[in-house]
Amino acid sequence: MWLSRLLIALIVFAPCFSAEAQQPTKIPRIGYLSATSLSTTAARVEAFRRGLNELGYTEGKDILIQYRYAEGKLDRVRELALELVRLNVDVIVSGGPAATGPAKEATTRIPIVMGQDTDPVGNGFVASLARPGGNITGLSTLAPELSGKQLELLKEIVPKLARVVFIGMSTEPGNAQALREIELAARAYGIKLQNIDIRDSKDIENGLREASQGRAGAVLVPQLPILASQRKQITELAVKRRLPAVYGQAEYVDIGGLIYYGPSITELFRRAATYVDKILKGAKPADLPVEQPTKFELIINLKTAKQIGITIPPNVLARADRVIK
Repeated sequence: MWLSRLLIALIVFAPCFSAEAQQPTKIPRIGYLSATSLSTTAARVEAFRRGLNELGYTEGKDILIQYRYAEGKLDRVRELALELVRLNVDVIVSGGPAATGPAKEATTRIPIVMGQDTDPVGNGFVASLARPGGNITGLSTLAPELSGKQLELLKEIVPKLARVVFIGMSTEPGNAQALREIELAARAYGIKLQNIDIRDSKDIENGLREASQGRAGAVLVPQLPILASQRKQITELAVKRRLPAVYGQAEYVDIGGLIYYGPSITELFRRAATYVDKILKGAKPADLPVEQPTKFELIINLKTAKQIGITIPPNVLARADRVIK
């Protein structure tokens, strides 16, 4: 009797068990938001994917990524952020401050991981590095000694350096903090600092012309979306005006810029994958401290040095992580 009842129960409930077994597993969806273009940030995107692979994720199989690039058009970033929110992605990874701000405005619900940010506290993205406190966490490029190191490099390359031009954008998040740090470092080295404010890509040529006419000995070009989208023009103009320059992105040096010294941005984006992994496993951004850079790199383009007419000292070359010949 009991055997008959068991068989009947199995027959009745078998379709239910089958339906449950066939329920598809939800694949996490990541929104990747960048104010620049894929060509500008390809190495970072690849590093982020590599970080996911190292953690056992395969794009298209265990995880889906929705990419949105504003192509340097900052007025489009908010629209793209809202698009990702409407798609209800599980996490948004932002490519920099110009993407983090619009993402923050677009959602307080979806976790946001900063791939890199110049000053997360100063920009109002987190309450503190140790305790972010909201829906944003990730990685920072904030390193107080960075500006001093960049100016030290320029002094080694141009021993009589007396005047440096900083090409910034006053409306860009993080610009004020970067300028303050550079001003302090310039005073310490006895270098006169001139700030040229870029409001539009058309201002770049005028800014470098002004730097050259003002007898600047070198230029500091920070990491800004509006500049990154015009990096070919900037590097060519710097060479044309024979201005040694330290750039805020390694990509400049690959296309003819002289020097990059700063955090390894690709390493930061690889590390961003660990934040995504923790959040997908239940961690809250508010409880995940923001990391500061631990790996820095020096990249030198010797072809550009020759074009500008300067000699890179052997002791500087010896410290380079990569030399382009």
